[in-house]
Amino acid sequence: MATLARLFNRLSLSSVPKNIRCTTVRSISLESLETLLNKPKPGGGKSYRRIVHYPEEYTIEPLRVTNLAGRDPATGRLVAKGIGGGIKHKYHWIKWVRDGPSEGPPQIEKVIDVFDDGCRTAKVALVAVGNEMKYILATENMKAGDLLKTSRFIPRIPVRANEGDAYPLGALQVGTQVHCLEKYPGQYCHLIHAAGSYGTILRKFGELVVVQLPSKQEFAFQQICMATVGRVSNVAHSKTPIGSAQKNRELGNRPRSGLWQRKDGRHGRKVRRLPPMRVISPPTAKPAEPLKLSIKL
Repeated sequence: MATLARLFNRLSLSSVPKNIRCTTVRSISLESLETLLNKPKPGGGKSYRRIVHYPEEYTIEPLRVTNLAGRDPATGRLVAKGIGGGIKHKYHWIKWVRDGPSEGPPQIEKVIDVFDDGCRTAKVALVAVGNEMKYILATENMKAGDLLKTSRFIPRIPVRANEGDAYPLGALQVGTQVHCLEKYPGQYCHLIHAAGSYGTILRKFGELVVVQLPSKQEFAFQQICMATVGRVSNVAHSKTPIGSAQKNRELGNRPRSGLWQRKDGRHGRKVRRLPPMRVISPPTAKPAEPLKLSIKL
């Protein structure tokens, strides 16, 4: 801050030239802003828990997984301490894009099965539409045989959607619970995936829709961003205790090294014996002052 203050003090405004032309400011459309701004691409972080071997094309076959146990796949060095062990699960490839017709009636999809997935906290639903089958995140009350609707059309009157339906934010009513939300139009639905989480549509203004995320933060998204209606399944996940150390190892969590000892102060807090009790005597009472009485005779 001090450096910036010195730089601003050095700046001096010279006399304003007289040959300045006044130009009108033109409004910039959203399409031109998309070409000018470099939007961040999701999925740039690294996870040292597992490597999923993805094929070239989408498939519903369970994918092969290589567990890393917190180690770098190239060097083998330990990067993340708290990861290790765990049951080796097959990975079910979720199709994060819920694409539907932009005009006319919505696309109807049927739920074939709902099951647990060891690589994520929420349940997974197998959905069929036409000649295609795909995996999506299951909602709280989703069951086999349900019919889901998917559409990109924004009507004049908001639709009354059911759990599992996918619509743009502009087509849903205020107060609707949503998950699998697009951050930018056309990208994957990579927001609100955890078990039992949901976002709430608060208000609309112009071409933007304000959504409250599970972190209680409010963000404005474009009304053409797709979202899935309902709450993510496995609501009791955050309130279910692990129960035992063996279950914690099955989840892939490595225990501490054992160097932390509470009593002797090695990498921890030293527990000292309480000091001996002190007897505090009550305060001594002050002697009573003599009372002098005088009588006028």
